[in-house]
Amino acid sequence: MKLTVYFNGQYWLGVVESNDDSKLKACQFIFGPEPKDGEVMDFVQHHMLALLAASTQEVEIGKPVQRKTNPKRLARQIAKELLMSGVSSYAQDVMKLELESRKKERKVTNKQMYEEFKEKKYLLKVQKAKEKHRGR
Repeated sequence: MKLTVYFNGQYWLGVVESNDDSKLKACQFIFGPEPKDGEVMDFVQHHMLALLAASTQEVEIGKPVQRKTNPKRLARQIAKELLMSGVSSYAQDVMKLELESRKKERKVTNKQMYEEFKEKKYLLKVQKAKEKHRGR
């Protein structure tokens, strides 16, 4: 599990990436203004797992081959990762899939609510018409 906190130009964001059996789950949390250490720790202890559990989309990733790494290469990789701000492309793919699935769900529920509204309006119209002709 990996938490990346970065500034996107407007807000401070936290991206949680969880790698389980060559499947990557990712979710995004908006901190707003620059978070203090306590806020980040509170997020990690109380909100991170619930947010990750709510994420339904996953992306298949290949397992990296484990080899013994030269200490100098390892130091360079660590420095490169520290300089890299943002998230991995796999995490972006997962977040995009999650956004699209929520968009589809919202579209379906909105359409269903609209249909119910139209049906209710029609029934009210029919009832009013019957009340007008009641005295005849």
